Amino acid sequence: MTENSADPHEAEAVPTAPLVSLRGVNKHFGALHVLRDIDLDIAQGEVVVLIGPSGSGKSTLCRTINRLETIDSGTIEVDGRPLPAEGRELARLRARVGMVFQSFNLFAHKTVLQNVVLAQVKVGRVPKDEAERTARELLERVGVAAQADKYPSQLSGGQQQRVAIARALAMDPKVMLFDEPTSALDPEMVNEVLEVMRSLAARGMTMVVVTHEMGFARSAANRVLFMADGRIVEQNTPEAFFTAPSSDRAKDFLSKILHH
Repeated sequence: MTENSADPHEAEAVPTAPLVSLRGVNKHFGALHVLRDIDLDIAQGEVVVLIGPSGSGKSTLCRTINRLETIDSGTIEVDGRPLPAEGRELARLRARVGMVFQSFNLFAHKTVLQNVVLAQVKVGRVPKDEAERTARELLERVGVAAQADKYPSQLSGGQQQRVAIARALAMDPKVMLFDEPTSALDPEMVNEVLEVMRSLAARGMTMVVVTHEMGFARSAANRVLFMADGRIVEQNTPEAFFTAPSSDRAKDFLSKILHH
């Protein structure tokens, strides 16, 4: 084979550029080394679920992707661009990287509709009537259209979290980050939020999800990442990970949570 002729297998092995790319990412909180040399690529449309024991670095990793946590070394790129340090560029990036938190972070003094409209108008410069139209469509999609004129305090936790998802979606994000989105909810409300997330995954939304919900990880993830002590210890398809984890740490973790 001449030097210039292409090996067909080589061509197949070159994927499109990842939507999110982390290289050599390290993060300390004081003396605590919470992220250790993280390398991770996330493809467009991929659903990546981060699981692992408390304190393993999952939430911190999730929060570095929109610079809610700064990193000490390494690089993070979203859609081929390094994360901006601050200012207007960072606000723009955060609009394109939707984030849903454990606590719903809705504005208590604004109605549900106003919560979903606000960033569209302020950050996205969308005309108000268009922003309201988008907001109503999204509230319908997440199943809380009837609550549009209520205030967050009048809603259940599950409804508030669905509003928070609608608010993030209103900015037409390229990727959605979910940091333990169901852990503050009563058990009977967990599923209504997971259903919305499953439907997003089915529509091809790129998602990074930190969760303790193993059923969701099994059913919605393309890839499960198991973290411990600030490292990605192993990653695999849900089927392979849950049926035959390769590391002792993952085996130990799964035996505790799946068989208690």
